[in-house]
Amino acid sequence: MKITEKEFNVQTSEETITERDETTQEVADRLAWVKEAAAAQAKAEAAATAKAALLARLGITADEAKLLLG
Repeated sequence: MKITEKEFNVQTSEETITERDETTQEVADRLAWVKEAAAAQAKAEAAATAKAALLARLGITADEAKLLLG
């Protein structure tokens, strides 16, 4: 993946844009973040599924559960 960096010199108002390849560390960091995001998404989906299953088993809606829990 290419990384675009923009540098702005406030004294001269000169703007420099450079494009470079990711370093090995940046690739590893990005892949780790993607893995963490996927795990968080899966956890959130599992929690939503469990909540929906519980509400269905109780035969109530989410709004009714909120009223019961006050």
